[in-house]
Amino acid sequence: MATGVTRKISAASARAHTRRAKKTNSLPLPSGILGTALAVLFIGFLAWAYQVIQPPPPKICGTPDGPPITAPRIKLRDGRHLAYKEHGVPKDAAKYKIISVHGFNSCRHDAVIADTLSPDVVEELGIYIVSFDRPGYGESDPDPNRTLKSIALDIQELADQLGLGSKFYVVGVSMGGQVVWNCLKYIP
Repeated sequence: MATGVTRKISAASARAHTRRAKKTNSLPLPSGILGTALAVLFIGFLAWAYQVIQPPPPKICGTPDGPPITAPRIKLRDGRHLAYKEHGVPKDAAKYKIISVHGFNSCRHDAVIADTLSPDVVEELGIYIVSFDRPGYGESDPDPNRTLKSIALDIQELADQLGLGSKFYVVGVSMGGQVVWNCLKYIP
């Protein structure tokens, strides 16, 4: 090289020769047949895991594979059944007839009113309480076409079939309060 001679290099050329190769932080994915096989295996594992975590189909009371029926039940107009439990004085002697609606994660056995009132008060006032399993709870059949109106009509039909008369009271606990509001709206 001759002394005193300077070569000019363009800026783009200088940058290209001084840059280091970029390092990737991501894992390199296998390509080709191995990548396809791993993707199919992973999707198959996910499908298997999904099937494993699915709950078994429900067993309806009274069906050959289901649990036995232990409560009195009424048959509704659409063929479903509602299980119920009676508390207090006999309904013929009752002055006050009350339908108790349970909340979420409860059943007809959790009639709060029947459990908290003194038997003497119930006897003295002549209180008859009927609690029932809402559709899909306990020994009542599920209602696949359930609406806000349908549960109110179920209560009306329960009262009619039990012979409670035209005047009865409805008391709801927790989520049963929503059902009481539906009764106020849909039962005349």
